[in-house]
Amino acid sequence: MEIKNFFEFNFKSLKLFLHKDLEVEEKKVSMRSKQIWQSVYKKGSFEISNLTTFPLELRSKLNSFISLKKPKILKTQTSTDGTIKWLIKLFDSNEVECVYIPEKTRATLCISSQVGCTLNCRFCHTGTQRLVKNLSFAEIINQVMIAKEQLNDWNEKKNITNIVLMGMGEPFYNYENVKTAVEILRDKEGLNYGPKKITVSTAGIANRIPDAAKEIGTYLALSLHAPTDEIREMIMPINKKFRIKELIEHCKYYSSVVKEKITLEYVMLRGINDSIECAKQLIKIMAHFPCKVNLIEFNPWPGVQYLPTQREDMEKFAKAIQEAGYVATIRRSRGQDILGACGQLRTESLKIKQ
Repeated sequence: MEIKNFFEFNFKSLKLFLHKDLEVEEKKVSMRSKQIWQSVYKKGSFEISNLTTFPLELRSKLNSFISLKKPKILKTQTSTDGTIKWLIKLFDSNEVECVYIPEKTRATLCISSQVGCTLNCRFCHTGTQRLVKNLSFAEIINQVMIAKEQLNDWNEKKNITNIVLMGMGEPFYNYENVKTAVEILRDKEGLNYGPKKITVSTAGIANRIPDAAKEIGTYLALSLHAPTDEIREMIMPINKKFRIKELIEHCKYYSSVVKEKITLEYVMLRGINDSIECAKQLIKIMAHFPCKVNLIEFNPWPGVQYLPTQREDMEKFAKAIQEAGYVATIRRSRGQDILGACGQLRTESLKIKQ
């Protein structure tokens, strides 16, 4: 029998494997699965030999058939503001990035769902890397495990308090793997992140929003970035397929099911989407469903054609929204000096032509 990687199991398939392949008796399968699950996800133990609650014979069997190997870190970059970016080499040699962003009262880990991206949003550096592949749920979870190991984050009080799927890729174009990864993140016997500690971000794959409301149920962030179809289409080609009107309808549904505000992400581009007229149009969208807006400083990258909105204009834009009675915050850019900020993640992996 070939060696299986532990992270390629969800809880249900782990139980099945222990029972069918390792012949653990049925009445003990749940208990044994829980013990391994907790040992890895709660204690950060990556050695089968540490499972001292297991009989020696079973430990030896496990050792022969299960590997706890994780992908390797190729490069660690630390920003002057404390942000850390890890470049990770996957088992198939593709590369992916994730970013740790510490703040005073919380710390967020931004993880990726794809290598590259298909969306080609004009202002996004990640979009200049063509899609190489969807990440498996194991590769998504491994980013969290690697970060936790680096930060020695195995105490009851978590160091990484929040997880956001806002790294490379569009999560809803890798829906099933993202769904399973979120189940593992939320598992109380394992990583134990509540739904309010996880945010899944989408550039507006409208037809997946209702599924996510019923099956994923975390906070939702919508990368809106423009208040009209005309502007949005110019900077986000996906808008040709999923128009703003359709997004509004699906966001209404999502917030009615999950009972939480949706975060609208809005990168501010000088002279493109930052006028007071744009703010008024955005207010009309915000009237349709419970939401708040995150105004994001644009992070330029080599070869981009856009400029960041000036700070005073960002503040005027925010004030217009706040005066209409909505929450608008200006998100301070983090990790710029290591290309770790919003929209800057990118690796050198290329799709191999078959």
